[in-house]
Amino acid sequence: MTGLTGGCLCGAVRYELRSDPFDCGWCHCRTCQLNSGAPAMVFASVPDGDFVWTRGVEKVRSVASSNCGHREFCGECGTPFLMKVDHQPETVDFSVATLDDPQAMAPGFHIFWGSRIGWFEPKDDLPRHEKFRPDTRGLEGTEPPE
Repeated sequence: MTGLTGGCLCGAVRYELRSDPFDCGWCHCRTCQLNSGAPAMVFASVPDGDFVWTRGVEKVRSVASSNCGHREFCGECGTPFLMKVDHQPETVDFSVATLDDPQAMAPGFHIFWGSRIGWFEPKDDLPRHEKFRPDTRGLEGTEPPE
């Protein structure tokens, strides 16, 4: 799976993953809802140095989106690319939908199920966590905005 590529809606920004993604899951927190305009986002992780901008890095913008990290997006079309969590600087959580082949991986869990929009009821049997997963390290006491 190494070598997956992705980009934004307008094509100005491109990236490549230099290692296999891990921890792919749905996030239902309010920050992800507002960032995407959707009821949830699917993220996966790679080591920080393995998410590499290959075109248009000068068009990438960053915003502090919560008390625990910031997000990067295309400044031309607004496509949300990734989140970097302050307490886990060694990893990058990227939006799976921005991959050229978003079917290359499937989510394996739900986080922030307690913030889920009531009419969005996924019909899967994946584990559902009210907030972060129990094995999430370094984020104790941090919460996305309600």
